[in-house]
Amino acid sequence: MAVLELDLKRASKVKEVLDFIRKHKIEVIDLKFTDLPGQWQHFSVLSSEILGEDEDGGIFGQGIGFDGSSIRGFQEIHESDMLLIPDPEGYFIDPFLKEPTLSLVCDIYDPVTKGPYSRDPRYVARKAEEHLAGTGIADTIYVGPEAEFFIFDDIRFDQNVNSGYYYIDSVEGSWNSGRSEGPNLGYKPRPKEGYFPVPPHDSLQDIRTEMVLTMKRAGIPVEVHHHEVATAGQCEIDLRFGTLTTMGDRVLAYKYMVKNVANRHGKVATFMPKPLFGDNGSGMHTHQSLWKAGRNLFYDAEGYARLSRLAHWYIGGLLHHARALMAFCAPTTNSYKRLVPGYEAPVNLVYSSRNRSAAIRIPAYSESVGAKRIEFRPPDPTCNPYLSFAAMLMAGLDGIRKKMDPGSPIDENIYELPPERAAKIRTVPSSLEESLKALEDDHEFLLEGNVFTPDLIEMWINYKRQREMDPVRLRPHPYEFYLYFDA
Repeated sequence: MAVLELDLKRASKVKEVLDFIRKHKIEVIDLKFTDLPGQWQHFSVLSSEILGEDEDGGIFGQGIGFDGSSIRGFQEIHESDMLLIPDPEGYFIDPFLKEPTLSLVCDIYDPVTKGPYSRDPRYVARKAEEHLAGTGIADTIYVGPEAEFFIFDDIRFDQNVNSGYYYIDSVEGSWNSGRSEGPNLGYKPRPKEGYFPVPPHDSLQDIRTEMVLTMKRAGIPVEVHHHEVATAGQCEIDLRFGTLTTMGDRVLAYKYMVKNVANRHGKVATFMPKPLFGDNGSGMHTHQSLWKAGRNLFYDAEGYARLSRLAHWYIGGLLHHARALMAFCAPTTNSYKRLVPGYEAPVNLVYSSRNRSAAIRIPAYSESVGAKRIEFRPPDPTCNPYLSFAAMLMAGLDGIRKKMDPGSPIDENIYELPPERAAKIRTVPSSLEESLKALEDDHEFLLEGNVFTPDLIEMWINYKRQREMDPVRLRPHPYEFYLYFDA
């Protein structure tokens, strides 16, 4: 018996993949899936394993086994057997491997129950889309993330019993303006002045273009790329909007391609939110809109910033649940070194048109009905995109269901408000611990429609506390020696 029955649409897509493999004489198939924190994992099989189809659909119906106990956030050793079943959608030839290799994203199944695995992040994303359709509110959510990253020339770090350090270097780093480089040609962006300079200040134009064209050839649509605000090679490439699960797939492929193109040039790309002290960090502003029967439900010509009442309720849900959302959207200890005032960080839980000091911005670039959307700014690219996109949708739907009023917009620089007004504005948590506590106290909205499960939320909180928070909390910080060594 097949684990996953092949309906006509899926069977047709499987045939397309098999024909593609034969046509291009591909001998290696790379199977990719996502661990709980949100990083791609993979192993490869020979194409003969896939081409040998049988009445149960071969690997597309029966799957292929792997050890789930060795994957972060998955199974215990006594229940380690798991199945990968490839999704025939979104395949591409891997552009970084010597031998022609077809890349397939996979779903995870339990070999005993024959059902989808509850901690598979991609399954959570698919359930979120199904839940949205089931509410009758909308049939589609479109998501458009803006993931920022740094490209460095050198990175060294270590942490052991008697030492701990990191060292970053970049040919663009402002700290290298006086270094002997034989010759030093200058043109190193000053902190907070890296936004949109032309070459030679922007030394990474050609590398970013190569990244974009690599994505295009893999079927990932890109809208724009540019240098970002920080010194030392901060960049941004914006993907064209797509549906929730598809965009989760694309974000992981995007990160894979950015890292590998940088590596090809002897450089290293990082999506760490705050690698540099004293300059802007990297976020992943996430644009969202709900549609039904081809109509944008967020548009109203008479509403504030041409935003509908339903969109206001969606915003109300995001703001109401924002502190809990941060456990998935800004999920690392380093995330909260970015989420501080003064670095264009969206820490204030308010909304506004055009205002980048607010957590939610309503872009005003276009008056088009189709372009009307909201932008949730606190997430960063260390998040698991499947879980963060799903969580944001669930918060927004809760806001619609309960008609949550987001209050009045604030269309002024919040960082310059008088203290008595600023004190009344809620903010995102200041630490991962605060976010996890907020998730513990506020997660019922995630359980609607069985989209998230208590098991997944409990595992997420425990994993973050035991594997990330405690190891950071227990280690001496280098700056503590500066503060306290002479005590």
